[in-house]
Amino acid sequence: MTDQSRDLGDARGEWYYCFVHKKVEALDECDQMDRMGPYPTREDAENWRERVAARNEAWDDEDE
Repeated sequence: MTDQSRDLGDARGEWYYCFVHKKVEALDECDQMDRMGPYPTREDAENWRERVAARNEAWDDEDE
């Protein structure tokens, strides 16, 4: 895989954050259980923590 193709994500435009390698990767770079995603952009995958925190806060608000 070339450096340029790594920047494209997979054919569906999906990106994942890998907990093993602690970086953003395309679909077939790691096992499904070791990652968070899919995200539509590399930037979204890089910022997975903020997205999860916002989702969890919304769920907590619904429980009240």
